[in-house]
Amino acid sequence: MSAMFRAALEATEGQTGPAWWFAFRDGGLLVRCEGDLARIPCLTDISELGLQPGRRHYLGALGSTGCWAVELEEDQPLPENMELEPLRGLYGRLDEDLFAVAGRAVQVVEWRRTHQFCGRCGAQTEDLPRERATVCPVCRLTTYPRLSPAVIVLVSRGDEEVLLARSHHFPTGMYSILAGFVEPGESLEETVVREIGEEAGVEVRDIRYWGSQPWPYPNSLMIGFTATYAGGEISLDEREIADAGWFKRDNLPGLPGKLSIARKMLDWWVQQQAT
Repeated sequence: MSAMFRAALEATEGQTGPAWWFAFRDGGLLVRCEGDLARIPCLTDISELGLQPGRRHYLGALGSTGCWAVELEEDQPLPENMELEPLRGLYGRLDEDLFAVAGRAVQVVEWRRTHQFCGRCGAQTEDLPRERATVCPVCRLTTYPRLSPAVIVLVSRGDEEVLLARSHHFPTGMYSILAGFVEPGESLEETVVREIGEEAGVEVRDIRYWGSQPWPYPNSLMIGFTATYAGGEISLDEREIADAGWFKRDNLPGLPGKLSIARKMLDWWVQQQAT
């Protein structure tokens, strides 16, 4: 499948055919497993599976097919031959277009589940018409889906070396490029300089935007940059980094899976240096 997704808050008039249903409970996505593949239900309504979900959110259309995100109640038994699978583990098992919509769906479901009450006065919130937002009927506080921007940076030294680090929670032997969340009041470029300085102790220059990737684990937007080494010796923030070093293109350690922007950037860097 290769179709364009168009976001919307409401289904178009007359849109009554089967739709994709992204149903979640405790972060798990309801799928039908068929060998190594996983299937999203495509039905006129999720009730056809014998399920009565809680809140439902129209996301838009993938091609001409509508997409819904729903939250399953805790005590409902699952349909026969269907399972709840963590979204991250479904990469490569779901169609890529559907996997991308599932990332959008889980963020909308979790945002609405965790924003049932006003953070200012505690009143129960309501959906705001014509926007993906909630509003408090008492104090009028408006809340939008949470998004946590983070930079991820490929730092190169010369033509042959890249800075890689290993977090304490990484699998043994796996390294990646450095990343960190944007703090209030910072520009993205300032975050790049701060994060590389804090975590690896080196200075960078020639900061350039590379690309971005939604990262719904749980609600990040990864914003990729390249940068050039400008000075300093590696000095680790040992609370976050277990090891770091300069690695040559032809002798890289274990790298993240192909799902992540980190791997896409590293594959790009290797290819750039090879041409």
